[in-house]
Amino acid sequence: MRRPYSIHEGDGPIVATAIHAGHDVRDDVAVLMALDERTRRREEDPFTDGWTSIAPNRVLVHRSRFEVDLNRPPEDAVCFVPEDCWDLQVWRDEIPAAVVDESLRIYQRFYDDLHSLLEGVIDRCGHFVLFDLHSYNHRRLECPADPEGNPEVNVGTGSVDRNRWGHVIDHFIEGMRSEGLDARENVRFRGGHMAGWTNRLFAEHGCALAIDVKKFFMDERTGELDREVWQRVRDALAATLPHVLDLTGAR
Repeated sequence: MRRPYSIHEGDGPIVATAIHAGHDVRDDVAVLMALDERTRRREEDPFTDGWTSIAPNRVLVHRSRFEVDLNRPPEDAVCFVPEDCWDLQVWRDEIPAAVVDESLRIYQRFYDDLHSLLEGVIDRCGHFVLFDLHSYNHRRLECPADPEGNPEVNVGTGSVDRNRWGHVIDHFIEGMRSEGLDARENVRFRGGHMAGWTNRLFAEHGCALAIDVKKFFMDERTGELDREVWQRVRDALAATLPHVLDLTGAR
């Protein structure tokens, strides 16, 4: 099995992460899991890892959020009961403490390694912008959810210091809109734990934008990808980079 996550360091201040793209689970987790793979995959963020290729610094998580959810605080990183995760029955039986402990060790190593990555980018560039890439479901019923409350791109900035980084947020959103996408701020999501952790610890040197893309680029029920729409989103993300780099003084 692959390691839990991969970190690729490169030149430049842009970091892209896909922390919910993973589907792997450890053997000791798999034998306890009641969820079928199709249901599990629907609640993960497939194909978001490919979007990270726009950035020189990339973080790819290969483990499923149902093994350990890196976008939640540590006390909530392992779901125990259906109420923790969309009323889904994740486990066949009670999870042994040793299994939970190993998941939380992965969690802590991840945040230690992410901290080191961001410190390295700051040392080299003086600052960073992190694209925290996710996707979200919008067809839980037969019909698509109301577009008014479900933008194609939700930019979560609830933890960002807008006085310091608001110009980056605004130009990112305008850049996505100029590529023909419905991008709006804090409509469905305000950002999860990882963005909040980043914006709290590194507020002077960088900001994390929690970017949730509606699953209009795929069939969320079957998992089938619409490659053309997926590429359109990737191209739009890439097109924002010159503006973001200008605003952070990297060019």
